[in-house]
Amino acid sequence: MVVNIKNVTLECIKGDITKQVGFDAIVNAANAFLAPGGGVAGAIHKAAGPLLYQECKNLAPIKVGEAVITKAYNLPNKYIIHCLGPKYGIDKPEDKLLASCYKNALALAEKNKVTSIAFPAISTGAFGYPIEEAAKVSLQALIEVANQLREVKRIRLVLYSESDLKVYQNILKKLTNELKDGDKNRCSS
Repeated sequence: MVVNIKNVTLECIKGDITKQVGFDAIVNAANAFLAPGGGVAGAIHKAAGPLLYQECKNLAPIKVGEAVITKAYNLPNKYIIHCLGPKYGIDKPEDKLLASCYKNALALAEKNKVTSIAFPAISTGAFGYPIEEAAKVSLQALIEVANQLREVKRIRLVLYSESDLKVYQNILKKLTNELKDGDKNRCSS
């Protein structure tokens, strides 16, 4: 599914975050120490190679909601933006912290003249954030910030499973329909 919000294209696909060819940056759902681990962080570190962790060590630890940027090394991208998402039920308020991940990643993208960025579903794996709630929070955050973006022209959400993709597509459709009803010039699909 693809929608346009002002000058930004927002899309949802099922795929592998480490294989986002044609995107300046991808986002890592990182741990506080930016170390290799399981899930998205493990896959990104494995694909990028050991030099990624060498650079990450100098930037860690990061706080929940915070974002930092590194080179992408062996990945087909220029940058990796690392975000520490909230642990559901532990880090409060979860929704504001999760939204901060997306907003802070986009702020770093803008600062580094990134024109295209791909996000995973931050915090929905080991951190236990329910997929439907995470989709609402992340998509609302991306839509809110889209009007302020000058450099970023393309945002992709890369979902792990078909069921996750359907959740994100349904929520994106609902949110963009609400936008269309509220402001005819702001959003098109």
